[in-house]
Amino acid sequence: MPAIFSTAPGKAILFGEHAVVYGQPAIAIPVTQLKAKAVVQALPLATTGTIHIEAPDINLDSDLSQLPQTNPHAMAIQLVLDTFNINKPPSFLLRITSKIPVASGLGSGAAVAVATIRALSNFLGQPLEDVQVCSLAFEIEKLHHGTPSGIDNTVITYAKPVYFIKGQPIEILSPTKSFTILIADTGVSKATSETVAQVHAAWRANPSEYEVIFNNIGEISKTAYSAINAGKLKLLGQLMDQNQNQLSEMDLSSPELDKLIQSAKEAGALGAKLSGGGQGGNMLALVDESNQASVQSALKNAGAASVFSTTIP
Repeated sequence: MPAIFSTAPGKAILFGEHAVVYGQPAIAIPVTQLKAKAVVQALPLATTGTIHIEAPDINLDSDLSQLPQTNPHAMAIQLVLDTFNINKPPSFLLRITSKIPVASGLGSGAAVAVATIRALSNFLGQPLEDVQVCSLAFEIEKLHHGTPSGIDNTVITYAKPVYFIKGQPIEILSPTKSFTILIADTGVSKATSETVAQVHAAWRANPSEYEVIFNNIGEISKTAYSAINAGKLKLLGQLMDQNQNQLSEMDLSSPELDKLIQSAKEAGALGAKLSGGGQGGNMLALVDESNQASVQSALKNAGAASVFSTTIP
């Protein structure tokens, strides 16, 4: 039996991070230049039920039986087997690789989960629908983020830009004008779960102040939705700047992020902001053909560990 594989893209939150956890809308885009890949290969000579996992990027080489149930790879496998009520699966090797940086706000955990769920369900001859893949990946997201919004697993599962409100049906966006986002890595890793917990604690300590911030971010996301649909890129850039100001109010920026954002703006970016959990990870800059090269150069000169682009058609 040939090996079965599946890939899943990364993601970047364009608007609404953190506030989305509290019921406000958010907009996320797929980052198709960065992908996670899961390959499932039958092991016909192994003892029935043997499941081996290799993830060289994190130095994992282990049988499933040796991993705790809280391991995200183990959980992904078990969720798929439980979905089909399979107690004694055929023996197989699961190999996972990813080009998506960890703890950088690009959805590495969700991408690995989606790729694994799809590859394994296909291997078992029972491909899951997108809605099922998304639901199972959300369960794994809880391991990574504690109280996730669901936006990572959603945009990665569907691999399209989405307008998302927790608990409501997703809306796939269809921009009337393509736009390009530069993504620059600060080189500083910060677990999203940490900043989510930090914001939650601050909200509980001062709910009225934080509700105002969340509402402001929500209004920015709603306006950005209209701007994307209308192809108003200058307005979209201004909204990115406004969103960044609100995130800074919550102490989610950092000197590294601030330096990259300032450099992008000075080089002509239409707007720039952090993306994801904050306090490290990545920032986004909206550019056009006339300034993409200069902004990319400015980001590298400002110390970005890496810079790449994604275009939303």
